[in-house]
Amino acid sequence: MTFTLSIASFRLMRLAAFGAAVAIVAACSRTEPEAKAPAPSAAPVAQAAAQKVRYAGYPGVTGLGVQLGIDKGFFKDEGLALEFINTQDAVSGLASGDIDIADWNTTGAIVAAGKGVPLTIVSSMFRHVGPFYLVGAPDIASVAALRGKTVGAAAFGTGLDVYARTILSKEGVPLDSVSFVANGVNAAALATVENGSVSATIIHEPFASLAEANGKGKVLAAGYDYLPRFHTGVIVANNQFIASSPQLVEKFLRAYFKSNEYAKAHLDEYKAFYAKRLSVDPKVVDAAVQRELPIWANDPKVSLDELQQTQQVQLALGFQKEIYDASRFVNLAFIPKGTAP
Repeated sequence: MTFTLSIASFRLMRLAAFGAAVAIVAACSRTEPEAKAPAPSAAPVAQAAAQKVRYAGYPGVTGLGVQLGIDKGFFKDEGLALEFINTQDAVSGLASGDIDIADWNTTGAIVAAGKGVPLTIVSSMFRHVGPFYLVGAPDIASVAALRGKTVGAAAFGTGLDVYARTILSKEGVPLDSVSFVANGVNAAALATVENGSVSATIIHEPFASLAEANGKGKVLAAGYDYLPRFHTGVIVANNQFIASSPQLVEKFLRAYFKSNEYAKAHLDEYKAFYAKRLSVDPKVVDAAVQRELPIWANDPKVSLDELQQTQQVQLALGFQKEIYDASRFVNLAFIPKGTAP
């Protein structure tokens, strides 16, 4: 059997390969360099050694603000050296004490904390709602046209799955009329649209904009238009780390939001950084960033009311068995003053 490698497929392979490379680098060497010792002629006060924080950050677009902040020295300015932990399960690392702070999906954090995992939600991420898009094949005219079709839901029971099912339901497509498949994320998910395995998939940027740029798909719906109060991203910390180093939690959050605020305020610089780090065409980057500006909130606050509504959506879909009292494991005392918009 002979396979022909299209330009689009090659580009997807590059993106996928980049993701793997980032994972390896994240696990092994993404630690900020320690500050150099002052020269003998410098002030006599010794410079304090950077304090290590073991951080499980999201890779890809979601983590680019932090990466830019590291390059700008914002974490170093706080006296922090981030040791990046590459994992598919931050909850286990938080529970074992191998991770201090992590980016995590809100529903996963709620369920884990509700079941007794020693973690605390200390802040929202730089955006509260899901940056997820339902991308259809070129011959799919609308969401309504997906009745009787196969749709990619990323991974069953995740926020991506919630958004996919909610979009279809609110557009009048009976969920039992659709065949849902767990088709992965990012390049893998887009490939299933390109090869015809699915008629549409839920997906992140820059893959939604890439699909439109290469003519292999089109955005049918933005998830946040359908679930504007479904919370998807929080920063969580290990309870022991909070107890022993509360000042480091505050310093981390200050640098985290300074990084993302800088990125949003300097979009040309951020877009160039984005394109270079992820090897994405600048025109695709521009489209992807413009699409997500409305949900780039840089607001660290966590609304208990939003968490309640988020859990109710989960419960209705059968993705959560009970509603947890989120006030028991949300502590916003570490958010630096002046950070909230």
